[in-house]
Amino acid sequence: MNRRHSLLLCAAVLLCVARSAAAQRPTEAPLPVLMISIDGMHPSYVLEADRLGLKIPNLRRLLSLGSYATGVRGVTPSVTYPAHTTMVTGVAPARHGVTANTTFDPLGRNSGGWYWYTEDVRVPTLWDAAAAAGLTTASVHWPVTVGANITWNIPQIWRTGEADDRKLVRSVSTAGLVESLERTLREPYADGKDESLDGDRRRAHFAAQLLRDKHPALMLSYFTSLDFVQHATGPYSAASLRTLEAIDDLAGKLVMAAWREYSGRMAVVVVSDHGFFPASRQLNLAALLRREGLLSFAGETSINPVDWKAAVWPNGGSALIVLRNPADTATREKVRTLLDQLAADTASGIASVTDGVRMRDVGVAPQATFLVDLRPGYTVGNNVKGDVITASFARGVHGALPNDQRLDAAFFVAGPGVPRGRDLGRIDQRDVAPTVARLMGIALPTADGRDVLTRAATTVAGGTRGPGGR
Repeated sequence: MNRRHSLLLCAAVLLCVARSAAAQRPTEAPLPVLMISIDGMHPSYVLEADRLGLKIPNLRRLLSLGSYATGVRGVTPSVTYPAHTTMVTGVAPARHGVTANTTFDPLGRNSGGWYWYTEDVRVPTLWDAAAAAGLTTASVHWPVTVGANITWNIPQIWRTGEADDRKLVRSVSTAGLVESLERTLREPYADGKDESLDGDRRRAHFAAQLLRDKHPALMLSYFTSLDFVQHATGPYSAASLRTLEAIDDLAGKLVMAAWREYSGRMAVVVVSDHGFFPASRQLNLAALLRREGLLSFAGETSINPVDWKAAVWPNGGSALIVLRNPADTATREKVRTLLDQLAADTASGIASVTDGVRMRDVGVAPQATFLVDLRPGYTVGNNVKGDVITASFARGVHGALPNDQRLDAAFFVAGPGVPRGRDLGRIDQRDVAPTVARLMGIALPTADGRDVLTRAATTVAGGTRGPGGR
């Protein structure tokens, strides 16, 4: 089937769904849900597609036939793993436990390990609620799903980026699932560290085949390449626009497969985790701590510290500073003075330095003593020696406090019973999980968010839902 016929068929199915939706009350009956995450997609890519010259017919079709948020206020920090865990739990990172992409590793002993494992999640998830209701689930490459209670699961994980990572993915996936799909599709699954468009294409094929073979009540599918390209070239770059157009085609085919298998009786939810700032400068806080004797190294060429009093936990546009001994008043005051002096220099890019009670209000990892938030244009670098302020290798960054709406995430939903053309306003990322749960007819009482399809959406104000509501 060529692309033109694919899009026409998808449009016809969506039109059928829209006519059905017009005659029904919101979320009238339980529905299977396909949730697609497009990493790094700001809502303006879809809401302002004409201005950007974007050819994204499938995403625009979903926009016209369903409900949408003008923005989704993200979590702190505004990075992928905390955000995706919030979207399946309905709670903030300080509560669900996935407080960064990477684990805190001041001596570099975990070799860049990420929060891959679901056992780090401290609250129930959508797949847990589905299992309790006797429903099946499936996931392809969704973050923080190694060991998840998902019926058919291909988690995101990597270690080296070499061929052995394929064995790792197969070994942590549902037994025999990857091999079975590879035989059916006659192509290998994507490498665990592959963030290219080709990696997204392969994963989309596997997700579509899972829908055809298993008919899960919840299907989670995650695309990475837009985020990868924006880090390299900046938001709204020509390469970013081309990448999203290609993802739109993949998403359209996945939606078409879903609605064909479920005869139009399903909901499609498209989300993202964060937007982007352009970047040009980086702040190397580890180099500052090393210079001040708070990080100790074996020699000038050493990359990893051998001892520490204070360490940096970077998150792109922000960083946490963790003290080895939180009761060490002298070290605390020394770090505070260093950060205040650095913040006084506008060239540092520091927007704010937070500590004390305010840290709990923001909802960051509880072991941190300071939160350093950067202005747009700056990222936290990994250099452990040399200049504290340098040019940035990255051209796009996220991870800062989600106050600036350029960091907003996206939310679009369509399907039977979903109001057509409803502007939900700016919602909270914690609203995604309870909204999906309501569509599926399952209970997620531990969520702090709300079902935005059946309650009036209001503009999210900082702190209106207690600690972690950022």
